[in-house]
Parts: sequence; structure tokens; C-alpha cells
Amino acid sequence: SRSIIVTQSVENVEAVEISELADDCWDVIESHNAELRVVDDFTFHGDPNRLPHIFENLFRNAIDHNEGSITIRVGLKNVMYTNTRAPDSGTFCFFVEDDGCGVSEGRRESVFDAGETTRKDGTGFGLQIVKQIVEAHGWSITVTESEAGGARFDISGVLFIET
Repeated sequence: SRSIIVTQSVENVEAVEISELADDCWDVIESHNAELRVVDDFTFHGDPNRLPHIFENLFRNAIDHNEGSITIRVGLKNVMYTNTRAPDSGTFCFFVEDDGCGVSEGRRESVFDAGETTRKDGTGFGLQIVKQIVEAHGWSITVTESEAGGARFDISGVLFIET
């Protein structure tokens, strides 16, 4: 079952190296008290003009919503298929997570809504933009808790990925 996105779908798709993309996005944002770790180096296919908005917004969100120093990790979820009977459907999932205060369970759906923010000077559009770009690729995004108790955004889809 394929989902077809009529509006705002991605037309320009290229191979993108996660370490290069993450580093470029990291250079754009103010990250005095934050550290970025790309824990898995992989290449995936997406729109090189729109993908930076995903990472810049997720990085900035983690920094703005946590006090003190924070570590942001980017990597692949389920790098190895554990079920040998599962067909290789080309599905992938990568994550952006932090070791901050996290997103409470009751807010995990609404964080993607326009205007949703917990900051006085926040616009509440960062995560909505992230979701729109993710969905324009035909992917999905969910927010859960990282192992460190912070926020974890899982982005998954059906697309070619190289490790």
C-alpha cells in the first residue's frame, strides 16, 4: 500500500550523507551548551533543499527546550533485521534524540500542531515544519523518550538507504 501525497511532495531527491547534513545544520544554529554525535554514518535519499529544515529545527528545539549542557544524537534505529522471515521492504528509521527533559506523554501528539510551544518567545512552527517535510517525503515521524530520558524523534519510511 503506497501513500500518494498530492501537495508539497518532494520532487528533487538525491543521496544525502547524514554526517555531512548534520554537520552543516549544526553550523547554522547556536549550540554553545550542546554537543552533536552522529552515532551511525549512513546515506539516504531525500530532498537536499528541504532536509536541512528537519535537522535544524530538531536541533534548535532540543537546545531551546533544555537548560544546561545537552547531547544530541543522530543514528539509525534497528540497523540489523532481527526477524529473518521479515522481507527486506526497504523500510528505514533514523532518530534524533537528546538527553534533556523530554516531551511528556500527554504532549507527544500536539507538539506537531501549529502554534504549539511551551516557550514565551517560541513560534510553535518548528516541529510542524519538520512534520510537513517528513510527510512530503512519504515518511512518518513520532516522538518518544530517549534512553537518557530526553526527547526522541523517530523518522521512518520506505526509501533506499545505505549504511
